[in-house]
Amino acid sequence: MTARSVALVALFAATAACGMGSSRQAPAEVEELVLEVIAEHPHDPAAFTQGLVWHEGRLYESTGEYGSSTLRRLNLATGEVEIQRDLEPTMFGEGLERVGDRLIQLTWRENVALVYDLASLEPTGRLSYLGEGWGLCFDDVDLIRSDGSATLTVHDAGTLAPLRRLEVTFQGRPVRYLNELECVHGEVWANVWQTDAIVRIDPASGEVTARVDASSLRARLPSGGGVLNGIAYRGERGTFLVTGKNWGRLFEVTWATR
Repeated sequence: MTARSVALVALFAATAACGMGSSRQAPAEVEELVLEVIAEHPHDPAAFTQGLVWHEGRLYESTGEYGSSTLRRLNLATGEVEIQRDLEPTMFGEGLERVGDRLIQLTWRENVALVYDLASLEPTGRLSYLGEGWGLCFDDVDLIRSDGSATLTVHDAGTLAPLRRLEVTFQGRPVRYLNELECVHGEVWANVWQTDAIVRIDPASGEVTARVDASSLRARLPSGGGVLNGIAYRGERGTFLVTGKNWGRLFEVTWATR
């Protein structure tokens, strides 16, 4: 999300003190993962990245900001935008996910998810939900939505009807500012807004089971950029595609236990 207020930054600092950015020793069951860059790909530095999806050799991206939000299909090798759909100026694009032959794109405060045909990116409908939309992922049964808090909401994948809520904790304390999400092999990965942290969440308990320090990526950027945001799993290679808001690079990475 955008830097909304000094108050939010202060609140984030409190979260960091609870383990996301502190030097406190994590419990043994929380893995500290080391990031390794496998490849770098070009990325539009004007893209205010909100969500990424990889499917069958194609990358799909949701970008934000009022008046310039888009849904795009990208060529990973060149960074070229192959198809683009512009959102209405009153809508702020957010998290993105694929469910079958549909793409579902959240909006920030508009309580509307936009539905598109996967092949053409033509709009096909809208779904309603309550609360802010930040990140979205699909666990092959349900959709999971973040709203910038420490709570994830599980939704019916067809209707977006809310099914249950999941409180995310690290060392017993809430992890606020959960943002872009990716569901992989029964686990949820999440960017933590305003940090360079990516965390792995057990969707049964809500516990953070691993964290990744992605701060090393900033040194590889051709120029400055915003916060880390955007994560997609490239299943055929077992890698993750990671970028940030207004980053001129998209990184293909793996991570392993330190």
